Amino acid sequence: MIEQIYQGQKFWHTPTIFWFDASDIMLGFVCYAGMAAAFLVLLNIFTRPALISCYCLNLSLVEIGQDFTHFQWDVLLLEVGFLAIFLTWGSGIIVLVYRWLLARFMFMGGLLKVASGDPSWANWSALNFHYETQPLPTPVAYYAHQLPGWIHKASVGGMFFIELIVPFFVFLPRPFRIFACCAFILLQSGIILTGNYNFFNLLVLMLCLFLLEDRDIKKILSPRLIVYIQQHKALPGSVAHTFAGLWGGLIIIICLSQVWLYQAHKPLYKPLKSILRTTSIFSLVNNYGPFAVMTTQRKEIIVQGSTDGQYWLDYEFKYKPGNLNRDLSWIIPHQPRLDWQMWFAALGPPRKDSWFDGLLKQLLLGSPQVLSLLLENPFADNPPKYVRAVLYRYTFTTLEQKRSNNQVWQRQYEGVYWPVSRL
Repeated sequence: MIEQIYQGQKFWHTPTIFWFDASDIMLGFVCYAGMAAAFLVLLNIFTRPALISCYCLNLSLVEIGQDFTHFQWDVLLLEVGFLAIFLTWGSGIIVLVYRWLLARFMFMGGLLKVASGDPSWANWSALNFHYETQPLPTPVAYYAHQLPGWIHKASVGGMFFIELIVPFFVFLPRPFRIFACCAFILLQSGIILTGNYNFFNLLVLMLCLFLLEDRDIKKILSPRLIVYIQQHKALPGSVAHTFAGLWGGLIIIICLSQVWLYQAHKPLYKPLKSILRTTSIFSLVNNYGPFAVMTTQRKEIIVQGSTDGQYWLDYEFKYKPGNLNRDLSWIIPHQPRLDWQMWFAALGPPRKDSWFDGLLKQLLLGSPQVLSLLLENPFADNPPKYVRAVLYRYTFTTLEQKRSNNQVWQRQYEGVYWPVSRL
């Protein structure tokens, strides 16, 4: 349908190589080609072409994944990966651009929490809910949730300091940058301990390396590696500095344009509007701000099937809460996209002709590809004749309850999420 509408401009509307072939074979080829290109980058062989390949292949996957691949970490990886292409020329200007990206990412995270007007952030009570209501809590999240309220408020205060004040240290002399690096690492490590956010926080930790200088990391590197780096260090020329400077200036213009649109609510000049649209389509300069509004209740969708419409069996997902006897776990850097989408689906009403509607239809058909994404299939012999989805409110148990029944979750029935359906 999109191909018929946009025809010659389809690559500018949805930039993906899957326009040529959208088969499973092509999907496998893209994944293996991306792995091969990443391996070449690790070996420092054909680095620039390999980085270009990584960016293009990843962009293709993000575009066709739609709801399942348009998370903030997906576009952050694209922006970081595109800058890495410039980094191969060795210009220090790109290091400054990376610092700008890190500062912008951190600052926008705090600013949007304040600007959203969410009462949980305004009264510093957000962490009273966050550990319990986030998509996939870790074992540490359960115990963090049990901490006294004053610790939660102090943690929110520390988070605001790191996200709203410390980003400005990125542009100050070395001691301030080292402090910013340590502060960012502290915040991201805390998130890693308490939440399964795939490669998101690991990627931010890697960006913190740009806050350091050679003398700051020489102590932790082997002498042989230092010699290798010095021998293969790119020597930037005027072309490298020119391209890096132009791209850095363009990023500043785009960011100022985004601020103008948000504050002034007036249209941009046509050239700026085109630049903004193009960079948005290719995820070259993005807006960030995770958890701008805090979820205060955890709703879980339980999908069920039946052969007679009377006796219902639960489909168990691999990672999201379901069976009360399952423990929490760490799955970083993996992101189970279906489990994440189930969390988002529970935040709002069901929609016909959505991916969730398609999921239920595939369960009725007994699709092996879809069933492979689940932990348990209660209908191993034949698909069910009926499916439905019910909604529960999940809360953490208290420490006393956990000691007695060894469960971290308890739940309360909320109602029907999706009515009984059949083919």
